[in-house]
Amino acid sequence: MKHSSYRRIAALGLAGLLLALPGCGGDSGGGSDDPNAPVTLRFSWWGNQDRAALTQKAIDAFQTANPGITVKPEYGDFNGYFDKLATSVAANDAPDVITLGGAYPREYGDRGALLDLAEVKDTLKTDKIDPASLSNGNFDNKQYGVPTGVNAFGVVVNPKVFKAAGVPLPDDNTWTWDDFRRIAEQIAKASPKGTYGAEDPTSADMLDLYARQRGESLYTQDGKVGISEQTLTDWFTMTTALRDAGATPPAAVTSELVGQPAPEQSLMGRGLAGMQLDWTNQLGSLRKASGAELLLMRAPGEGAAAKPGMWLQASQIYTISARSKHQEAAAKLVNFLVNDPAAGKITLANRGIPANSEVLAAVKPSLPKDEAASADFIAKIAPKVGPALIIGPTGSTESVKILERTNAEVLFNRQTPAQGAKRFLEELGAAIQ
Repeated sequence: MKHSSYRRIAALGLAGLLLALPGCGGDSGGGSDDPNAPVTLRFSWWGNQDRAALTQKAIDAFQTANPGITVKPEYGDFNGYFDKLATSVAANDAPDVITLGGAYPREYGDRGALLDLAEVKDTLKTDKIDPASLSNGNFDNKQYGVPTGVNAFGVVVNPKVFKAAGVPLPDDNTWTWDDFRRIAEQIAKASPKGTYGAEDPTSADMLDLYARQRGESLYTQDGKVGISEQTLTDWFTMTTALRDAGATPPAAVTSELVGQPAPEQSLMGRGLAGMQLDWTNQLGSLRKASGAELLLMRAPGEGAAAKPGMWLQASQIYTISARSKHQEAAAKLVNFLVNDPAAGKITLANRGIPANSEVLAAVKPSLPKDEAASADFIAKIAPKVGPALIIGPTGSTESVKILERTNAEVLFNRQTPAQGAKRFLEELGAAIQ
């Protein structure tokens, strides 16, 4: 199972949601303020110190332009972010502006915790935002959030590992999953002990991509599980074959990597893997950690698939609490963050490639090398990707933990691929009831 925090963010499941706690339904209370009175907004997100520093600069710029509004940042490490947020929401003490990802906007929106942005449409504009990523915050015809940026799921490749193993880079327009397996095995056989062709590629994101290539999807439009037992069995059959060939790590190593959220702790970040399925906004962090000029490639099987599996997705999503007493001020902050080139030139692609076309045009000349590479990759694949991802229904945020448990059972040979496929479907089906 993939271990990066950002991977899990976009994985249609982020562990620790406690929305079952009472009291998270919402009456607004948002329009009673004196419009000229000073306002203090609470703004929550997850991330490291680099993101915090950039975000604070954007906040400072917003406060300068809006002297009556003070923004109080609330951020922390990914691992504790959603537990803390769920507790505050349940206690009716949610931040005014909340950063979410994956299926969480739907989870919170379905429970009345998020504002329908139609109520602030005159303040928060969406007409210049990428439609595919905008759809990730829209459920039951209600826009609960707007994207912080655009992201795509593909393959990060380390050319140094390929070259040292004497293995040529693949043609990502034509390669198949059989090619991925063959290449991973070749790299592992020709590399020092402890270097692998790839990390174990199993993640909820990857299952969705693999299923979409077969004309399926992890979830259906009506909120059911959409991936078939045969597709899951085929997936686990491939990943166990990779493990058996030494192309991916032994089960014990993969199990250890699950709990390591930082890119620096990944095999790719340590220069110990030739390939890693990941999100485009991880390229810079992985390049920095590995010290290598890593590349982005399309996922295997895209050229020969029944349908494209790759898609464009919101990196993260800004939402507004339904209980905020300062909804118009909160909408001003979100509008500034996603639609103002001044904010874009500060944060650049830290939260994904800007989803607003005008902001992207303004910041692209200033993008650092790594972020420019991500932007170029997204522009290259955009005409070839499939439709917007079907976001999972309430309960689907459990998919990550369910898949972690199932994958461990399969990789440790406690269950066969077919048994693992059946178990995953049963547990996920129960979670979304």
